Amino acid sequence: MTPHCRSAEQTHDQLSGLSRTQQQAISSPGGGVCGGDSTTEVASMDPASVSSSSSCSSAWLLVLLGTLGTALLAAAHRLGLIYQLWHKAEPKSTRHGGELVAEVLKAHGVRYLFTLVGGHISPILVASEKLGIRVVDTRHEATAVFAADAVARLSGTVGVAAVTAGPGVTNTVTAVKNAQMAESPVLLIAGAAATLQKGRGALQDIDQLVLFKPLCKFCASVRTVRDIVPTLRRAIAAAQSGTPGPVFVEFPIDVLYPYYLVEKELGVKETSRGLLGGVINWYLGNHLRNLYAGAWETRDFSPLPVQVPQATAEQVQQCVELVSRAKKPVMLLGSQVTLPPTPVEKLREALEALSIPCFLGGMARGMLGRDSPLHIRQNRREVLKEADLVILAGTVCDFRLSYGRVLSQHSTVIAINRDRALMLRNSDIFWKPRMAIQGDAGSFLLSLSQGLKSYSPPQDWSTSLKDGDKRKEKANREKSEEPTEQHLNPLKLLHHVDNLLPENSLLVLDGGDFVGSAAYIVRPWGPLHWLDPGAFGTLGVGGGFALGAKLCRPDSEVWILYGDGSLGYSIMEFDTFVRHKTPIIALVGNDACWSQISREQVPLLGSNVACGLAYVDYHLVAEGLGGKGFLLSRQDEACMDNIIQAAQEACREGHPTLINALIGKTSFREGSISV
Repeated sequence: MTPHCRSAEQTHDQLSGLSRTQQQAISSPGGGVCGGDSTTEVASMDPASVSSSSSCSSAWLLVLLGTLGTALLAAAHRLGLIYQLWHKAEPKSTRHGGELVAEVLKAHGVRYLFTLVGGHISPILVASEKLGIRVVDTRHEATAVFAADAVARLSGTVGVAAVTAGPGVTNTVTAVKNAQMAESPVLLIAGAAATLQKGRGALQDIDQLVLFKPLCKFCASVRTVRDIVPTLRRAIAAAQSGTPGPVFVEFPIDVLYPYYLVEKELGVKETSRGLLGGVINWYLGNHLRNLYAGAWETRDFSPLPVQVPQATAEQVQQCVELVSRAKKPVMLLGSQVTLPPTPVEKLREALEALSIPCFLGGMARGMLGRDSPLHIRQNRREVLKEADLVILAGTVCDFRLSYGRVLSQHSTVIAINRDRALMLRNSDIFWKPRMAIQGDAGSFLLSLSQGLKSYSPPQDWSTSLKDGDKRKEKANREKSEEPTEQHLNPLKLLHHVDNLLPENSLLVLDGGDFVGSAAYIVRPWGPLHWLDPGAFGTLGVGGGFALGAKLCRPDSEVWILYGDGSLGYSIMEFDTFVRHKTPIIALVGNDACWSQISREQVPLLGSNVACGLAYVDYHLVAEGLGGKGFLLSRQDEACMDNIIQAAQEACREGHPTLINALIGKTSFREGSISV
């Protein structure tokens, strides 16, 4: 039964219930609308009584007519009859809803649409390509969302992925959750069963909205063609406003295809048999006309305003006063500092003017370049215990900061974050901010820099922290020279890669143990040169992130640092790299193990079950998919740089390239967490 049919039945029940109630009230002794006795006694009443009774009957009739009129208007509104009085469908038009979707995307500056094709969304893909939007198809729907996520992070605009209904949608759930926790403005477009077939067992028909309401800032199902443009504009604005995040819009298949095709599928007939057949035929015809009524009228496709919370001048001034008194200040910068509207280069200038030592995490890695005296990479726990003032700029006190326990109770803490709940996470247990400001972290730091032009922290504080950095890095380098039982020392491999990275390199991190080691050794050259999954710790982002990054930065040398476990999620995307001519370099730390888990599981529980893998020839898999493969083993240690440089050259020649590096075990990350 359709929603419209249910509405008509409910209206009939309401009217029937009302008339019975009123009839009972009139016929019951003393229970009439205006009081009085039963109708059998009316004949013996005097003329005045009869007149009074007639007035009551008239009032009852007016109530009934008013209720009936209201119900009919409501039904007419739901059936679209009122809208159709002023807005008509165009049955002869060959246009379709996919064109409107593409026009909105184009008007919002979308350059790439990532997808895995399906019949539900074909009109969107075809129309987007015609408007010059590059449609990039992947081998898994999650990869499409990861690629859109990377575009959103690097471009400062919304990233867009489109997937087909049902399984196509469910395959994206992990990637959408990752975008939510990484605060990436991603628009996920999904196909859906036709509007009249919802809940009737149509192909791939499920309740998709219920899956994404906990994950997305905005969820909508478009019910008519005329709703496509305003719904998408609201969704894109929501994705970028406040704390950015993913949004979800589903398009039933009948709002995307042309009128004549939907009419054919509905089976609307020119004539029908019998009363019931006539009613059904009218209903289907009206549904079709309402679906397309006003569809092609002139509309505004331009972006809606994006709302970004900002610190007040008073809050900034209070922080200026706190910082100006600090002797041992330190800043922790998270991914939020890279968000628009603050250009990352301006933020870098502001940080250098402040001269406060910084720890950089997430997308903020590389903000100060490779060798800045302000960038502290080591000994964070010890530094935070000693600092007298800590600025948490887009940084959250979750597991990465031991839930706030690494902060000293004697430190003055300033927290700035777009999301109030994240800003205050665990503040009722392990730490307390002196100032908690809900606002944009990048803009706040610019304002803080302006207010502290004459301030500079004591030089001996910065020097002591940098000296500690150098000692720790010297120890790490010495550990990289220690021999392993078999294969290459992974730390030595990473040091060689770090030395050979060009200035235009962009790093994608996808793995556990090997990538965790890389975070201490490999240095991005500048802002927005580092992509990792974020707080969700998702494996499998590598293929999608690299795809999006290479499209955004075609002149960059894009590297994926893979663990051999995480590689399994997206190695098939080498086919995508080849087909779409997006050459990248994948370095696989192949230790034939889920080492981050095994490191704790074996000593704690005495078994390596489910942690063991094999030394697979991943370089041959890449070649089988059309790329170039290189094997790097202990026998090649003396010519390690030559092999890495050969891979770089192959990439410059246009070949997606994979280096299969066989690595051994070290104690470098003992004590690191995996749960």
